[in-house]
Amino acid sequence: MIPALEELGIGLVPYSPLGKGFLTGKMDENAKFDSSDFRSTLPRFTPDALKANQALIHLLASIGERKKATPAQIALAWLLAQKPWMVPIPGTTKLHRLDENAGAVSVELTPDDLRDIEHAASKITVQGARYPEKLEQMTDR
Repeated sequence: MIPALEELGIGLVPYSPLGKGFLTGKMDENAKFDSSDFRSTLPRFTPDALKANQALIHLLASIGERKKATPAQIALAWLLAQKPWMVPIPGTTKLHRLDENAGAVSVELTPDDLRDIEHAASKITVQGARYPEKLEQMTDR
């Protein structure tokens, strides 16, 4: 998809670039979601999946330590480093999170950093589907 977008001059706004809050590093397998919270219905937010997917958070946090950035900033900086026409717009209702997210533009990821991230991430298998099976089938059309 990326080469086609580039060839056609079409920009991309990545949907939910922080994985519905998961890539902030603020939740683990003990996270509780109110029944009114959409994430309570998502396979990727079950305790087992949250626990298994902590490897991704550890990767972002370790890079963040070197760069003096949060896991969310590293995730957003990685997206920003992909192509100049990729513009992630994370949603938030909190001003301090908006400030944190905006700080991602100041995080410089070198080609070596990007290579290290790609290499490490390729060894992590994300657990849990993004959406329940019925909804996933509807979005695959």
